[in-house]
Amino acid sequence: MLTDQIARLADAYVQHSQLKLSTVSTYAANDGKWLKNIRKPRVSCTVRKAHSVIQWFATNWPSDLDWPSDIPRPPKSRKDAA
Repeated sequence: MLTDQIARLADAYVQHSQLKLSTVSTYAANDGKWLKNIRKPRVSCTVRKAHSVIQWFATNWPSDLDWPSDIPRPPKSRKDAA
């Protein structure tokens, strides 16, 4: 499920960067509460928003942190996909 993948990416990113979840949420989703709320039962998001947030992580993922192997990683940007 995309929301589980997003939560795992957020956890790894927060732990590695030592930024607050709300800060990463603001950067990734333009909403400081979005990543916290997506973990709540019965909370969902649009596929477009999920892909946008995953794309943010792919583009901004630290080079010294391994991307989780069981989560498909999109190209860093649309330009990279070409």
